[in-house]
Amino acid sequence: MNITHDNGTIQQEDSILLAVMAKYYERSKRGQAKYGTNLDRTDIDLIGWLDHLQEELMDATLYIEKLKKEPINLNNNKKNSL
Repeated sequence: MNITHDNGTIQQEDSILLAVMAKYYERSKRGQAKYGTNLDRTDIDLIGWLDHLQEELMDATLYIEKLKKEPINLNNNKKNSL
């Protein structure tokens, strides 16, 4: 799959980027099927979009906390360090 952009074509060799883009596309399709609309909708105001974002970020912090409590020792796992 090659995807064109104003700055050229994203090459197939960038498998990570293409994998992430495919996930965004699938997520968008699931959202459209579930909610019957996409992000081009105009029925939500700025505060509504900020509320959506805040809820998503709150979920993310819960996922982080859950993973921190998994039964592994993150301090001794050298593979996971940056």
